[in-house]
Amino acid sequence: MNSITVRSCFAALIALALSAAPAAALEQNCRFIQAKPGREACYKRQEEELAVKRKPAPATDESKALETLRQLRQDDDAVYRSINNICRGC
Repeated sequence: MNSITVRSCFAALIALALSAAPAAALEQNCRFIQAKPGREACYKRQEEELAVKRKPAPATDESKALETLRQLRQDDDAVYRSINNICRGC
């Protein structure tokens, strides 16, 4: 590998590490804000961000859910049939 590729990979790795900061680190940043209105605004922003992340997934179509369940049952039946063929006489 040439040095430019290594440098770009290293830069990408650093950017990824910085962007994946845990939520706890964000909370600690708010703790160190001295002004009460600023600290409360920081906590409110964090609360809103967490609420957006915790939103439940939209409800799926019932027919799609039934089709998925049907497919899972077919897969289970195939596995059980193959197990019965392997363990015959166990």
